[in-house]
Amino acid sequence: MERSALRDKDKRVLTLVVESFVRHGHPVSSGSISQTRRVSASPATLRNIMAKLEGMGFLSQPHTSAGRVPTDRGLRYYVSGLLAEKNLPAEAVPLIQDEFPIRTADFDSLLIQACRILADSSDNLGFVISPHIFRLSFEHLRFIKISDRRVLIILVTPFHMVLTETLESTVPLTQSELDRASQYVNQNFRGKTILAVRDTLLRELPKYRIKYEDTLNKLLDLLKTSIAKGEGENRIFLEGTSRLLGKAELFDMDKLRSLFRNFEEKAALVRLLSDFISLDRVKVLIGSEINFPNVQDCSLVLSHYGYSNQVLGSLGIIGPKRIPYEKIIPLVERMAQRVSLAITIFGREVTL
Repeated sequence: MERSALRDKDKRVLTLVVESFVRHGHPVSSGSISQTRRVSASPATLRNIMAKLEGMGFLSQPHTSAGRVPTDRGLRYYVSGLLAEKNLPAEAVPLIQDEFPIRTADFDSLLIQACRILADSSDNLGFVISPHIFRLSFEHLRFIKISDRRVLIILVTPFHMVLTETLESTVPLTQSELDRASQYVNQNFRGKTILAVRDTLLRELPKYRIKYEDTLNKLLDLLKTSIAKGEGENRIFLEGTSRLLGKAELFDMDKLRSLFRNFEEKAALVRLLSDFISLDRVKVLIGSEINFPNVQDCSLVLSHYGYSNQVLGSLGIIGPKRIPYEKIIPLVERMAQRVSLAITIFGREVTL
């Protein structure tokens, strides 16, 4: 239903019902709406409006004698109105001073900080999805031997952050071979991703085989093995799971326990959330709109962060449907902007 299909008074009543329900969690009566004095209408008119909104699927009545509560559709209508506003109120986000030294910044630490701020500021579950090291373009890359079959990758991004990953090889590798592989990769692939290195080697390995002997064969084997094991998946950081457990009255406990079991299967959760990465400033998904088991009682608010024109990942909160959307939406938007800013101007003093 288009927003224009509702009269201004209908919209106002729906907004008041949603705001009251989100704040107090109780069915909302026409009498309580009338007492707010925020809409000019008699109790009888308000009852008719609420009955109309129920008939249109925006409200439901849990019991015959009870007031009404917003449906997922009613919440969606309300949230769409918030998102349509050009200037949402700026949500205050606690300032944390980054003290990472230039060019040795720990990307994961930055994202974990952002995740904790989201959880603490929203009193819900905060999440940040990080791009995997294989999916980030690099300015410099180095392979370090840990043991005969274990290799550490050190990758410096164009935005001067350092990521590391330990990989397992099916064949022994010497440091000399790894140095040659590092030299080749840096000379030929600066600005590309490790996935691009693998794909090029698969296509063009014969062209380089004589010059680099079997070094590139071993490098290709290392990358193929690691990526085949799923090590190229994006990763997710979660903070504040206990906060949802502390809101048991807002959830069906069996569903909540099942939800946390699903959270533990992080690969599935990453795939779900990655599907929603878009260029929208903020995206909100409510209950039945989220195609994931046992989240009918939840809402998801997320946005993306990135560097230059590259979207690197997403962040946001997961909470009950009764979250204060007017505060959570600008909170998530602000955090996404700050993470992007920290990445973009890293190497100076940056405040998240």
